[in-house]
Amino acid sequence: MLAGYYPRSGDLLTRVLATGTFDILHPGHVYFLAQARALGDELFVIIARDSNVTHKPKPIVPEEQRLEMVNALGTVDTALLGSETDMFEPLKVIKPDIIALGYDQYFEIETLEKELTKRGLPAKVVRVPFSKECPLCSTGAIIKEVIKRYG
Repeated sequence: MLAGYYPRSGDLLTRVLATGTFDILHPGHVYFLAQARALGDELFVIIARDSNVTHKPKPIVPEEQRLEMVNALGTVDTALLGSETDMFEPLKVIKPDIIALGYDQYFEIETLEKELTKRGLPAKVVRVPFSKECPLCSTGAIIKEVIKRYG
């Protein structure tokens, strides 16, 4: 059972799930989560475990701290760390109606929806089409700027 979370009991709220690494929280993350939240009534966020980040450099900020930061955002109802063994495990408890993908997340919508249905989790997958544009709206841009300034 998720801490501070109770399973559905006939409510009609639309649950949205967003996932990500959320390393060095920035306006692009805030924009993505606000767009995801606008898709429903409750926003759950799964934070990638340090051990599971393999498609990009390992996070600078430890997973517990990234979890604390995302949980502090007013748009987020519940944030939790993902499973280290099965990325679908927390979804069995959350039971999202909609899964929001960021514009830069590598999942294919059709493939993900088929896998969800196969696992008894028939959520609709929606891609947030673009990111907020600003000079430091990505972790990579922030890191480059820090290196440029402080070398």
